[in-house]
Amino acid sequence: MSFKQNLKFILCGTDTDVGKTLISSFFVRGLKSYYWKPIQSGIENETDSQSILRLSGIKKEKILKEAYIFNKPVSPHWAAEIDGKKIDTNLLKIPSIDGSLVIETAGGLMVPITRSFLQIDQIKKWNLPVIIVCRSSLGTINHTLLSIEALKNRNIKILGLIINGKKHLDNPQTISQFCNLPIIAEFPRLINVDKNNLDRLWQELNIERILESIVQSEKINELSKK
Repeated sequence: MSFKQNLKFILCGTDTDVGKTLISSFFVRGLKSYYWKPIQSGIENETDSQSILRLSGIKKEKILKEAYIFNKPVSPHWAAEIDGKKIDTNLLKIPSIDGSLVIETAGGLMVPITRSFLQIDQIKKWNLPVIIVCRSSLGTINHTLLSIEALKNRNIKILGLIINGKKHLDNPQTISQFCNLPIIAEFPRLINVDKNNLDRLWQELNIERILESIVQSEKINELSKK
């Protein structure tokens, strides 16, 4: 069995509008995986699930139904309150599927899901590895290292980083030096986001080979601890 047939991970960002949905589309298409956005806040233009369907071109049945959809593009705890609803975290259980899965979080790690429960708390409960999407631009070193520290302090496994945006001459190197985590890819700014460009980048960036190497390394590390 190919490693990617059962690869499941959580994709989260260091900040708002860091490009999580674009990168989710990239992985969903490349891995031919299922996609789940547990909490959707904001429906003015299209939901993230609708964006994934449009950008990735995967079959509609691979887009799993959200647990919650709220009207306003604000933090989930407040979006729920505005809509007169309350989030029950017991309803955020990972769907049972046969195949790979990309879970896209709503916002950053410290975004509240309720008034007493942070997104990082839910990530810990899910017990899946994380891929962090971070900006390439000014400010990303601080945001990225803080996110990594928060995950490590809770013993949440990190597969690696995607650095998204215009190429920076120093930030990727500096982040890598301080965090000792693999940079899966430096994802370039795309003028046209379409299936052909996503396929081209998947090949050019050797994503499948890099992911397979990371997954294999994680398995070896787990065996060495036994």
